Amino acid sequence: MKNHRNLDVWLERACHVPVVALSLVAAFLLRFELTLPVSAIPILKQAVLIAILLKLPIFELSGFYQGLRRFASIRDLYVVFLGNLAGSVLFIAASLLWIGPSMPRSVLIIDAVLCFVATALVRFSVRIWDEMFRERSAHEHTGILIYGAGAAGAELVREIRSNRYTSYEVKGFLDDDPLKQHAQISGIPVLGPGRQASALVQELNRRKTTVGEIIIAMPSATGPQMRDALANCRAARIPCKTVPGIDELLSGRILFAQVRNPSVQDLLGRQQVRLDEAHVQQSIAGRSVLVTGAAGSIGSELCRQLARFEPGCLVAFDQAESDLFRIENELRDRYPELELVPALGNIRETERLSEVLRKYRIDTIFHAAAYKHVPMMESHLLEALRNNVLGTWNLVRAARSHNVPGFLMISSDKAVNPICVMGATKRACERIVSAHWPNNGHARCVSVRFGNVLGSNGSVVPIFQAQIAAGGPVTVTHPEARRYFMTISEAVSLVVQASTKSEGSEIFVLNMGEPIRIVDLAENMIRLAGKIPYEDIDIVFTGLRPGEKLIEELRGESEGLKASTEKMQVIRERPLAWDLVEQWVEELEVLIASKQNLEIIRHLQTLVPEYNPDGRQTGQPLDLAPVNRPDNLLSVS
Repeated sequence: MKNHRNLDVWLERACHVPVVALSLVAAFLLRFELTLPVSAIPILKQAVLIAILLKLPIFELSGFYQGLRRFASIRDLYVVFLGNLAGSVLFIAASLLWIGPSMPRSVLIIDAVLCFVATALVRFSVRIWDEMFRERSAHEHTGILIYGAGAAGAELVREIRSNRYTSYEVKGFLDDDPLKQHAQISGIPVLGPGRQASALVQELNRRKTTVGEIIIAMPSATGPQMRDALANCRAARIPCKTVPGIDELLSGRILFAQVRNPSVQDLLGRQQVRLDEAHVQQSIAGRSVLVTGAAGSIGSELCRQLARFEPGCLVAFDQAESDLFRIENELRDRYPELELVPALGNIRETERLSEVLRKYRIDTIFHAAAYKHVPMMESHLLEALRNNVLGTWNLVRAARSHNVPGFLMISSDKAVNPICVMGATKRACERIVSAHWPNNGHARCVSVRFGNVLGSNGSVVPIFQAQIAAGGPVTVTHPEARRYFMTISEAVSLVVQASTKSEGSEIFVLNMGEPIRIVDLAENMIRLAGKIPYEDIDIVFTGLRPGEKLIEELRGESEGLKASTEKMQVIRERPLAWDLVEQWVEELEVLIASKQNLEIIRHLQTLVPEYNPDGRQTGQPLDLAPVNRPDNLLSVS
């Protein structure tokens, strides 16, 4: 490939020698009406020598030979124009100095125009040949429609035409913009709007045009736009694919090489979060960072993203030996210079936590270890409290003892007005994390709250995928059940961003967009698999499980906003006194030891009075005694 590239560059250089000479000859002939006088021949010879000696080095310096001719674009034309402008100016100056007044002025102008046109033709020659004259390979072509007559669609057409081995042939565009109807883009007609996809495909196939596939070329489409486009494509009953989103396009690969089957992420239509990398780098680089639950879905992605910012030491803490081993190997392969410490341990073990914090002098803790499955926690109250609440208390207390300046806990939307054990434990953890540390006033302790994460362990998407692969049915709890969704990478990016913006005792609520109906997600996933909902694969409604809400919330009515941005909201609530929380935990430990479930729930409601497992309140809320803390750290009402 490299030798071929060098050959192409030298061939282009070689072409420019006769191009420069012949442009000047043609300029002389045009000047003298195609009859060159004998007296002009010596002038022509001198001018050709000057032009070759001056213009070719200028072309080299201008970057003529950096781009691939096969993919020549407007930018290449701009480079050719600038190179010719500089070369012609220098050639004119040298000709007037060397040859003098005998050099015809009009020849210099004509030569500049002709040389630009000729060098532009050389630059675009391979692309012109590929798109217009090169014969396609003999194998059968698949006629396609491109959904989206924008920049991505036009680029896709160009790349398909330039690839002699492609199995695709573009038959037309679909686009919902009325201004584009019946127009042509690169000679390809816009046949109609997307909602007419089925009718247009049938009509074209009746003419024996044979359209076998639709490619959606809308990289910046929103979730609803993408869902509508997929529905229109599925109505045509032929396969559809899509080009990736804007962030994937920035990878620099050829657009056509990135055409893929639509994914669940496309249905969300979310633009990838852009980290304030300079701020994050300043916050993470050179510091010792601990991630609990590092072998889980969120914890492992946290490790991947934090590793990019060159922490002084990254401690991955988890009790799952095999999964921890896997993430360790992955990080060591990707970041060989990273000081990575896989630490086996359980957040229930106070001594082990203290040992890790002391040994590695931890500066920041990302706490992702927790039990999270709602129905299972409903039947395992004691284990949920031991792991989620007491484990978080152990970690917070150890962080306080070792003066750890930064602490961030992963929370959940189920902590808002909880009706399930898991949500109540997460809300209790939020209150514990935000409690006032009297001996460490500079600590920044925050929680980050978000909803369902696509592709995480036990999430609905892999469950649906397995059910679809098995031929159905797909089970959905309720036809009106709605959930917030995020990709793992987006959620973790915002978590890392929140860690740099913390001032202490805050809850960051990530902007999850609009909640999505679970049944809509199931139907679209069935369509993505090339099946028809309720015909090829049935959907069965099983009823809400214990502890599940119909619609999740991200912020309680009494929680006041301190600030709000496009990607997150900030809630600051009045922190509890440390000794008050400590007393509450001690009482909880006694109740857990005696396994008094009813009393445990009542005690849990004193810290989380909004916890309502059976539709009624029990217990009395804690007296939120004011603590000695500046007013600006109190909750906003």
